[in-house]
Formats: sequence, structure tokens, C-alpha cells
Amino acid sequence: MSDSDSDTATSPIGAPEKPVPVVGAISLIGRRSSMEDAISVWPNLCSPFINQHRPIDFFAVYDGHCGPHVAELCRDRMYLILIQELMMAKTIITGSSSSNNNNIITRLSQKQLERERVKEMWRRVLKRCFERIDEMAFDTCYKCGIGVPCGCPPYYYGIGGSTALLTILTEKTIIVANCGDSRVVLCRGGRAIPLSIDHKPDRPEERARIEACGGHVDFGCSARVLGILPMSRAIGAKYLKKYIISEPEFTFTKREAEDEFLILASDGLWKAVLNDDACKVARECLQKEKPFGSGDVFSSPSNAAAALLTRLAMGRGSKDNISVIVVDLKITS
Repeated sequence: MSDSDSDTATSPIGAPEKPVPVVGAISLIGRRSSMEDAISVWPNLCSPFINQHRPIDFFAVYDGHCGPHVAELCRDRMYLILIQELMMAKTIITGSSSSNNNNIITRLSQKQLERERVKEMWRRVLKRCFERIDEMAFDTCYKCGIGVPCGCPPYYYGIGGSTALLTILTEKTIIVANCGDSRVVLCRGGRAIPLSIDHKPDRPEERARIEACGGHVDFGCSARVLGILPMSRAIGAKYLKKYIISEPEFTFTKREAEDEFLILASDGLWKAVLNDDACKVARECLQKEKPFGSGDVFSSPSNAAAALLTRLAMGRGSKDNISVIVVDLKITS
């Protein structure tokens, strides 16, 4: 088991400090025989040009399969790759004007156009991050990990895989890039709003894509690609790469005054707990009036919420690893 508060993590490249959201994070092995989940919490990750040199916060959940190594690779490398790509984004965005811009401006205001440019830049940056980590996963031995001269047979490489759910907070926007069946839910004014859609093989558009590539989806206890993998997108999974892609889907959500908190979690939570139920439980914890102090079991309401959600999932029969990150959008530290 692991848990953390946001004030224990500092920017890896010395981003200018700003008040950061109070974060609770926990990762449990649950009823599985091995741990394949990993989480990443980086408030004040960096202050990129794309965000007008203002700090961003970064949170991620990775749910591995066929071993823990790809999820661990994502945890250890993804945020660093993101920093690299953001540092290179200045050249791209300032040189991204097109001869078609005059036509676009006739339909959009300059402010709207700039917002769309920034969104497109985030998409390019994050898509490149997923491409780079996917390439690294191909060189990962499912027994020994990455970069280890282990001498294992060649077919041991690229077997493992992982979901990748990335959430980036700016002062105005919640940016989500998702690949797989981990999920992030926003609680806004007491309402549960999913900011990602699970990549399941029985999603009509995902099933159509898989079948167009010559694959098929088997329906037993759950929908599985070729009867093997219960998700249609993932990092790694080289042996199914013709059908399992690593391209993320994006959402951009404008932050509003009613926004209360985010819940990022692996499917070990979501298979047992509905979005609405998870938000109700977390909301009760975060609305606790008594300040948390040295006598409390948990260091913050966010940590209490994350821990209670994992217990709820266990109580409702979850048989998977369970990883939960709760980001309080109302309180900063």
C-alpha cells in the first residue's frame, strides 16, 4: 500500500511555487496476488510556455497487465517525457500559423482561435508523450523490466502493457489524456461528471476499428480483444498492437466555481463503485469541518477520501488492484 499528500512532492525542475491542490493518493494490491498498478502525483510540475509560464499540476494512474513493468515505466518516465515535450513546444506553437488562418478568423474570434491553437498544441504534446512511452514499452521484458540485459527470449519483450490516464490542471482548464479503462470523474456542484470514457472493446467505435483491422471481440464474462485483453487501447501490449492502439483520447474542461474535486482511479474502483457513489463518499470526507491534525489517522480529508474509496471497492467485492487519487479543487496548500 502507498499513500501521499501533495505537499510531499516538489517540482522536478524547480517550477515557480504556487498554491497546490490538496491531494490524497493510495494504491492497494487488493485481492490480487501481485501489484500491477502505479500512480504519479506532481503538483507544480513545470511552468511551460504553452501555459504562459504558469505552473501546471500533473496526476496519473497506470494499470498494468502481464506484469508491473510497463505501469512502473509510465510512472517513472511519463512526467519527464512530458516536461521535455513541453519545453520543445514553444518553437512549434509560435510557428504553427497557417495560410488558412484568415479563413478561420472569419468564423472565430481571435480569442477563440488562440484557445483552439493551445488545445491543439496540448494534443500534439501529449500524443507524442504516449508515442514515446509506447516505444519504450516495446523494449520492456515482462519479467525483468526495461534496460536490463536479462538474456530472456525475444518474445518476452513487449508482452506487458498498461493503461495511462493523465490529468493536467491549469488555472483555467482540466486537461485529460486517456488510453485504457482507468477513469477520472469531476464532482461539480454535487454532480458526478466523467471526464474520460473507458476504452472497452464493446464500445461501438472501438469494436468497429478492431474489426476493420481484421480482429474480433469475444464476449464471455467480459468483452475482450481476440478473447485476451479487456480493453481496446493500452501502452505496450506489442503482441496485440495491430488491434490495441496507444493513441489517447482528450477532453478539455473549463474550470468553474462549482468544481469540488477530481477522482482518478484504476478499474479496480470503477468495476465496484458507480461514479455517483464515489463522488458522494469523497464529498462527505472533504466536507469534514474539523481540521486534520496529528491525532488523525489520515493527514488530510483527501487522503481519507482516497482510503475510504478503496475500502468501499474492497467491500463491494473488487478483486483487482485499486488505485485512487483524490484532488481537492477547493482547498490549496
